[in-house]
Amino acid sequence: MKYKKIVIKIGTSVLTKGDGTIDEGIITSIASQVSQLKDKGAKVMLVSSGAIGAGRGILKLRGNSLSDLQAMASVGQNELMHLYNEAFKKGNYLTGQILLTQEDFNDRRRYLNIKYTIDALLSENIIPIVNENDTVSTEEIKCGDNDRLSSLVADLSEADCLIMLTDVLGLLDKNGRIKKYVEEITKDIEKLVDKKLLSFTKGGMVTKIEAAKRAMQSGIDCFIAKGTKENIILDLLEGKATYTYFKAMPVKKKAKKRWIAYSSKVKGRIIVDEGAKKALVAKSKSLLASGISGIAGKDGSFKAGDVVGISDSKKKEFARGLTNYSSKEIERIKGLKTGEIESVLGYKDHDEVVHRDNLVIL
Repeated sequence: MKYKKIVIKIGTSVLTKGDGTIDEGIITSIASQVSQLKDKGAKVMLVSSGAIGAGRGILKLRGNSLSDLQAMASVGQNELMHLYNEAFKKGNYLTGQILLTQEDFNDRRRYLNIKYTIDALLSENIIPIVNENDTVSTEEIKCGDNDRLSSLVADLSEADCLIMLTDVLGLLDKNGRIKKYVEEITKDIEKLVDKKLLSFTKGGMVTKIEAAKRAMQSGIDCFIAKGTKENIILDLLEGKATYTYFKAMPVKKKAKKRWIAYSSKVKGRIIVDEGAKKALVAKSKSLLASGISGIAGKDGSFKAGDVVGISDSKKKEFARGLTNYSSKEIERIKGLKTGEIESVLGYKDHDEVVHRDNLVIL
């Protein structure tokens, strides 16, 4: 096996029939292929959609209100895991369920706990099956879609391969042919994707390209392929199938800085002057209060320890970091020299508003 640790994302369009209900034959096929990979020594994780589809088939609901979808997800997630459990038992493997929201990634401690749980399951030869917790998830705490979630799980688990199974053969070029190899996601690549959403899914090729880009930047090879093709996972890994391959880039950011840049969501924005921007970008300096001109109020307040975006005078974000001071404190100390902070706040916990070790240039 070229790859030792693999994340496989299975989209709703792969798992469901035309009426939106679960296709049990697909689950059986995926479980059989994954079991064969594990027999060869690979560690495999699944990021699986389909809870709402499974619940829709059981409850016979056709509504799309938030409460209807959450009810379907509540019933459907249980059914989905039952189907996976039964399918993997045939290969003598156990599964473990992990349900997440964006809040689990925003908090560094919770983020690491996800990693430790996945590591523990893999060490016991158990297959982690990850999904967004759609029963409680609202717009404010959503990961966004399972394409993004799969790239986050691949990074935190230190996987070396991400396979996204969907309802198309791969990324099409402008002439409608499969683009077999992508070394870099350029503007021209981004122009190729179709932004039209499917009826039962939240994603599309746009979100898959974004997920592939995050995976590549984390040093992870990524594939997009048609999940309903017979034996697709094994054939893909043997180079026999049709797919689009996105080549991993050399990893330039440490794991913690990748978490700041890609996994967590910003809680607010700090505006800096041109001198501060130059110091951060060209000289790898920390952000000091003296270089701050304000807070971007539309993004709301934030507290110390939150991930914030750092924007220039034109409001263009160019960096992210962990702030040592809250938005209210920064409003009081912006433009001040470090030695003046204590006289204004009555205390000074840190010289830097964002330390360079906790800062990422985007």
